[in-house]
Amino acid sequence: MVTYQPDNSYYKKLSILGECCNGLAIVYLAKHVPSQKLVALKKFNMDKAKHANLIQQEVILTRQLQHSNILPYFVSYVIDQEVCVISPLMEFGSCRDLLNTHFIEGLPESAIAIIIKDVLEGLDYIHKKGFIHRALRASHILISQTGHVCLSGLRYSCPIIYNGKWQKQIHSFPESTMENLNWLGPEVLEQNLQGYNEKSDIYSIGVVLCELANGTEPFAGMPITLMLIEKVRGAAPQLLDSATIPIEENDEINGYTLNQANRRFSEGLHQIAALCLQREPSHRPSASQLLTHSYMKVHRRGLSLPHLLKPAIPLSDKVAYNPDEVADLETIQRLNDLEISSYEWNF
Repeated sequence: MVTYQPDNSYYKKLSILGECCNGLAIVYLAKHVPSQKLVALKKFNMDKAKHANLIQQEVILTRQLQHSNILPYFVSYVIDQEVCVISPLMEFGSCRDLLNTHFIEGLPESAIAIIIKDVLEGLDYIHKKGFIHRALRASHILISQTGHVCLSGLRYSCPIIYNGKWQKQIHSFPESTMENLNWLGPEVLEQNLQGYNEKSDIYSIGVVLCELANGTEPFAGMPITLMLIEKVRGAAPQLLDSATIPIEENDEINGYTLNQANRRFSEGLHQIAALCLQREPSHRPSASQLLTHSYMKVHRRGLSLPHLLKPAIPLSDKVAYNPDEVADLETIQRLNDLEISSYEWNF
């Protein structure tokens, strides 16, 4: 078993994978020198942090949680003004990376079924441990080379248990959550006396389903006020396929692609999305109830997620094909200012 040391000298930075947290952190492809294993090294610049407590919360909570579908942190340490976190290298990156680079119109349904099943496993564990995630989105769903799916983004989470008692409702609003607004449940956005509970994460699962299926999240590009009004009045996002895209008599498809208009998702996927996106939180099933849905069992048999994600290539294969991609970072930086990738390694 590999032991990861809380010492920066044990990790050799190879290249930059991307930035996250609105530029607060940079994620590097690194090598753990003693074991020669590739890892992800995330460095938070605390001089830029407006909500340093969120970073502390994420590190502490992630180290406490132990589940195969929650991204683990091997070790964390501080060097100068930076908090450094070592985690497994998720070679396919995030689901948002995949949507941006290879699946602009959405992932194949079989891939969505596998991903959502694993996400629900992790979410069910989080809920049973007494936490609400509050930041479920494609950029917080990471996939390994073998097709293993992990949840990240726990800096936005909040406890359901206070003073040893399970709270029926929470009233706190997530700090620094502007980038997550499109995925949040209407009851969270309303900030009223009724509050919200873990069922708000189930609404977010429905939004993520639409994001993975459609290629972009619902309400994307919509003014915040209008998005809030639409959610509060009960406008439910939809999977875009031949059953939901209105086709004009002249066969023009306004705002949609021909592929989206011609494809057809299964009735089971439509059912899961509709269950999650109900306006009334009490009408939504729990994560454990969704896991018992027949759809979750049928669409996983004999399927390989890496195969379904072709032509996307995991990072380790890219490195094997082109060693220049892991050229020493210090050498690159001496030549010019390295342009940060737009990939959302948001974990």
